[in-house]
Amino acid sequence: MTVISVSPRRPLRIAIVGYGTAGQASAVLLARDGHRVEVYERAPAPGPVGAGFLLQPSGLQVLWRMGLLPQVLGHGARVDRLFGETPCGRAVMDMRYAGLDARLYGLGMQRGALFELLDHAWNDRKSLHAGVTVTGPDTTDDRWLVDEAGQRHGPFDLVVVADGAASRLRARIGGVRHDRVYPWGALWCLLAARDWPFAAELRQRYVAARRMVGLLPVGGRPGDPEPRLSFFWSLPIAGFDAWQASALDRWHDEVAAIWPEAAALLDTTTTHAQLARASYRDVALRRWHRGRWVLLGDAAHAMSPQLGQGVNMALLDAEALRDALRSHAPADALPAYQQLRARHVGIYQFWSRWLTPIFQSDRDFIARARDVAFLPMGRMPGGRGHMLRVLSGTQRGAFGALALAPDFVEALQRPVDAIAGAGVASSMA
Repeated sequence: MTVISVSPRRPLRIAIVGYGTAGQASAVLLARDGHRVEVYERAPAPGPVGAGFLLQPSGLQVLWRMGLLPQVLGHGARVDRLFGETPCGRAVMDMRYAGLDARLYGLGMQRGALFELLDHAWNDRKSLHAGVTVTGPDTTDDRWLVDEAGQRHGPFDLVVVADGAASRLRARIGGVRHDRVYPWGALWCLLAARDWPFAAELRQRYVAARRMVGLLPVGGRPGDPEPRLSFFWSLPIAGFDAWQASALDRWHDEVAAIWPEAAALLDTTTTHAQLARASYRDVALRRWHRGRWVLLGDAAHAMSPQLGQGVNMALLDAEALRDALRSHAPADALPAYQQLRARHVGIYQFWSRWLTPIFQSDRDFIARARDVAFLPMGRMPGGRGHMLRVLSGTQRGAFGALALAPDFVEALQRPVDAIAGAGVASSMA
């Protein structure tokens, strides 16, 4: 796909706070439209946070419109099926993209791979201010940022806040309905795929809702083509320290009792430090913007990763904000952006809130009901279609759907080599 840069109504000077997926995608899209973009990132050495994720057709379509689909497909791993079972082999979940459209699939990807591709697409490191913690707008003039050292930066016409689920700025900008930390989190790491037999499947195993183990193929990354798997181990966040203090061999034995084949891949995991901790938040806002400041991605609508939509929502947010600035004056663009995205995000917040205790909690009776009912519900005509649209990121509201362009769906079928030349050229435009 050829990337077309559009002259904005008026070039703006825009600050972006945060250099995760939402911030990176915003920097690429807004700079291509002629806006002057500067990024402020708290980390002294910006880089990816997390092991891997699942790109859905909704997010892949944004990357296609950005001209990055060939590179993304070249580094990711195609995922056709999401399958979950108990240790005794009882299927609990079995969802295939082909049930929605035989041409669709998800793409497992390392966070480091997408970070590098988006970083290269923006390619303006001189406008990246690393090691700067923004604490909020100047109290007398919101065109200016203030950092924790008291220094002012600006003036800016627009400030895009994309500082993640644990946003320090959210409460100063949005009208917060609730902002809660989920009691359950996870341990994660990347593993060599070796001869893992489920190369096109996200596989999970459940012990009631108290234990969830997952393995997602995530492909390679620039400079390291070795295929890898993203490993996930569910754990209450109150249990992180106890896990850290226990013998790692004991934990290996626990994994092996649930899933021997997965445990065999962990033989290179010899220290606790090789597994990172993750916690999650449930955030809902009445308002995503205030004055010149607007929230984007997890900063606006953090949710459990149960539906695997975080990165996809960040990409969609960045594109929606870009489009709103194309068609509205800045003062009207921010309400238009929120209105467009809130309807789509809302259904995922709803299902994420309800599904998370079914898969991560100590409520055994809920897990027993899940094991009996979840798979049959996914086979019912009405429930099956809804579940597949939610899975693919294309459910919008209770009854609507996010359209997928025919040219995009066709592009998913082409060999990467056949479109790589055009894609590389367009992504660097």
